[in-house]
Amino acid sequence: MDNSHFGCFGGICLVTIQETEIKERGLLAVKRAKELGRPILISEVHQMDTINPLSFFNAGKDCYRGERFFWRDPSDEIVLIGLGISKQIQSDQATDRFFHVENEWGDFLKDSLIFNTYTEVGIGPVLFGGFTFDPLKEKTDLWSKYADSLFHLPKYLLSIIKGKTYLTTNTTYTPNDDYSLLGKVIEERNQIVNSLKDFKRVTPSTLLQTREIAPEKWKKSVDEVVKELTDSPLKKVVLARELRLEFNGQVEAEDVLENLYKQQQESFIFAFESNGDCFIGASPERLVKKQGNEVFSTCLAGSISRGKTAEEDRMLGQTLLNDQKNLIEHGFVVEMIKEALEESCEEIILPDKPQLMTIRDIQHLYTPVIGKCHKDSSLLLLVERLHPTPALGGLPKNAAVEKIRQVEELDRGFYAAPLGWVDYRQNGEFAVSIRSGLLQGDEVSLFAGCGIVADSDSESEYLETSLKFRPMLRALGGE
Repeated sequence: MDNSHFGCFGGICLVTIQETEIKERGLLAVKRAKELGRPILISEVHQMDTINPLSFFNAGKDCYRGERFFWRDPSDEIVLIGLGISKQIQSDQATDRFFHVENEWGDFLKDSLIFNTYTEVGIGPVLFGGFTFDPLKEKTDLWSKYADSLFHLPKYLLSIIKGKTYLTTNTTYTPNDDYSLLGKVIEERNQIVNSLKDFKRVTPSTLLQTREIAPEKWKKSVDEVVKELTDSPLKKVVLARELRLEFNGQVEAEDVLENLYKQQQESFIFAFESNGDCFIGASPERLVKKQGNEVFSTCLAGSISRGKTAEEDRMLGQTLLNDQKNLIEHGFVVEMIKEALEESCEEIILPDKPQLMTIRDIQHLYTPVIGKCHKDSSLLLLVERLHPTPALGGLPKNAAVEKIRQVEELDRGFYAAPLGWVDYRQNGEFAVSIRSGLLQGDEVSLFAGCGIVADSDSESEYLETSLKFRPMLRALGGE
């Protein structure tokens, strides 16, 4: 018998469960938590009328600032917005960090009570977060709010999957909790949905100053790495730099998200808050997606600017498709991703030549990769194998990361690292978090990097990083 009924708030309807069912589920969770002596998750999914995803993110501003995330894939097939933290998984251990997250996630899901009648991916218990680029790099204050591995299971998850809207409520019961906790959570959920119509926009902050962090020192480090590459087993090293922006007031994540949503349709749009800071961006690059036994990855390396006219744009694209330096750099990425996926996949489909990916400010060489893996293959293990690709680290992988650790002043934190989600059925997707920035009150750090090879020119590479700052600068109201 279905005890649920519909509740409507401000024209938005969702299924709410009746008090008898709330009590039954609460009692069951308390009993199980006491018997096992550990926290137990209750997760329930309801389909809803359409909700604007940005409105839902905004609705958590007062109660859940610092505990929100946002994710939208380039195809607009999957949009995920999380409010609150029902469970946090974090670690600062440098070794086995991917295994640690997967293990803790698997243990937490054991004996959980999941009420989900739908088959779609990205609903029910979904863990969102990521890893730092290099856990062995010396930490700075810049990324003090983020652990080397940091993931959140939200209290409330809005999932828009292929145009259909679902709301997941995740409640964690400890052995000391009262059965009535679930009722309080559902009441809070209804208040959030009810508040969607009341959001008041504030005037965005104005950019006062843009400060490049040690640009001449960065160019010098590029020149030094180029010299080393001439006679070295290293083939490529990716070096990144930072811009620091100052505003006349707090920079709000929801304003930046709205701009990215309008301006960067072809990219993954993400935001991940932690303790008041917010890592945010619009990345064109998928690291890996897993859906059932299908795996998708993207080889993205080699870039050129967009043209001012259609003809200039076409000519620049053709130049990139025939440029040997960029084709060789792209080939490194294709080969590495192919090798990494071969360990988990029975079959890999890979085009012979790259094509162009054109986004608002830049064109890239792009090769899609599709693989068939075992259904129980670990998404996080695939992430570990693929990170960092030669497009973000270099080649050979370990030697390049070691060189970055030595010469790069920047603490990359989550920049150029895997960020994404995994659901309780092992489906999920991770992007490479480039074209991104870190919001910290009235200041923002932006990050951009480029691949240094034996014939690189430091001034050209400097200009390429300037081009890569543009998407986030525009979203922040700068030039």
